[in-house]
Amino acid sequence: MTWTMKAWWRASLLSLGLAACGPSDKVASDSGETARTLPQVELPTPTLRRLTQVQYGRAIHTVLGADLLLPTSLEPDEPSDGLVAIGAAITTISPRGVEQYEDAAFNLAAQALETPERRESLVPCTPQSTYGDACAERFYADVGLRLWRRPLTAEELDRLVGIAMAAYTALGDFYLGLEYGLAALLQSPNFLFRVELGETVDDGSRWFTNYEMASRLSFFLWDTIPDAALLDAAKAGVLTEDEGLLAQVDRMLADPQYEQGLRAFFTDMLALQDLDGLNKDPTIFTHMSPEVGPAAREETLLGMLHLVRTEDGDYRDLLTTQTTFMDKRLASIYAVRAPAREGFGQIELSEDAGRRGLLGQVSFLAGQSHAVSSSATLRGKYVRERLLCDLIPPPPSNLNTSIPAATESAVTLRERVAVHLEDPYCASCHQLTDPIGLGFENFDGLGHWRDREQGAVIDASGDLDEVGFADSWTLAQALRDHPDLPGCLVETMLEYGAGHSLTDGEDDALAYHTIGFVASGHRVSWLLSDIAMSPAFRRAGEIR
Repeated sequence: MTWTMKAWWRASLLSLGLAACGPSDKVASDSGETARTLPQVELPTPTLRRLTQVQYGRAIHTVLGADLLLPTSLEPDEPSDGLVAIGAAITTISPRGVEQYEDAAFNLAAQALETPERRESLVPCTPQSTYGDACAERFYADVGLRLWRRPLTAEELDRLVGIAMAAYTALGDFYLGLEYGLAALLQSPNFLFRVELGETVDDGSRWFTNYEMASRLSFFLWDTIPDAALLDAAKAGVLTEDEGLLAQVDRMLADPQYEQGLRAFFTDMLALQDLDGLNKDPTIFTHMSPEVGPAAREETLLGMLHLVRTEDGDYRDLLTTQTTFMDKRLASIYAVRAPAREGFGQIELSEDAGRRGLLGQVSFLAGQSHAVSSSATLRGKYVRERLLCDLIPPPPSNLNTSIPAATESAVTLRERVAVHLEDPYCASCHQLTDPIGLGFENFDGLGHWRDREQGAVIDASGDLDEVGFADSWTLAQALRDHPDLPGCLVETMLEYGAGHSLTDGEDDALAYHTIGFVASGHRVSWLLSDIAMSPAFRRAGEIR
């Protein structure tokens, strides 16, 4: 297992902006970087990652039928270190969760084999055309490969066929017998968890196998199980070789499923899933409704897709773009004319609107506010942690974190925060967050523009790490130019792909990919390909 000279030559040209990144795209370099040294990585012990609820549902619909009704009660996804992708690697299944997965497995198996049409699409034979056990084996081999993301062993097939034939004998119905074996497939750890542990090669290092690489690639780039082409590539043994791996990466980045992969990554990175439960006091925010949160989430994701996939643009423009997508509900909050009568349409915001980029959107402004008011702390903390990868420690459990109520001498939030920061225990953390969050005070807790708060003119000026800004418009530019912004995206993407927080042994990999990302013109698709092709993504840590 080596990184061949051909692949290294290509990677070097990519970092210089001299080679094609895909079938026709060229890398535009804005850096003087001329070469990168391949990183030496010390990876932690690999862990099993549980499928998220979205991944579980996609796998079911892909393999068993898009019209199957999915279970509504499974154990929830829990983020860790800011990402659901990391939480999935440390989450176990509770006894109650085991029961839920079992109930779901039998329910889904019954639906999948319920009608002659569904049986015909799934089962490649009938017991009349061949022996019952042979037909069952063909069925489990085919469905099992797709659900478990690898071929089943002879012993595993024998066990499933035995279950089916025993049920067939007892119930007198071949397809009812198949349901029991299918339910066993669906509640197995081989389906519910991503088994990616690697194998030791001749030099003593551990590398992921072909089928494990198929799974890693598919979940990383598409957030779903491998398709037939990936499984065929794994069977041919080409996913552990540079040329074969690169061919699949390029194919996957050109596939429509890449869109759902981008949606999954940015949803996790920006915690957009929390918007589905957005809650505001409707007596204060009269434009609030249950549809605002999901609409705000869609606005952000459509903007991401436009920047990354349609334009293949500079990631940093996320902070300063005036292009966005909205429906009539969001347009009413932004006080602009809706760009489309129904659904979402593209719109260019004017500078007079005072808002631009991700941090001018409802997803951020409302999502990082309280139910009755804005919050400088939540907004500043979000910027620090999600965009700059700073760590803001939680307050002591016995510390009063509430901001003082408005008084005649402290009307605006800025003035009340100043009183709050007189406490040295509060100031140590709030000085990192609140000066940033106060830059967005021209927006209330839902995202409406305002010039005044309780009659007092709002002062939204401040500084971000010694770079001054006058308001949220200039703050957006300061964030776009912040030196930590590119490296934070790289760090988040590495953690998302690996399913663990980066360790000291991965510092070289972080630096390596950041250099390449900057040299590429801060192109997200380039970075995804660069990570997928790197030893850090293809190697496994030692099992202890």
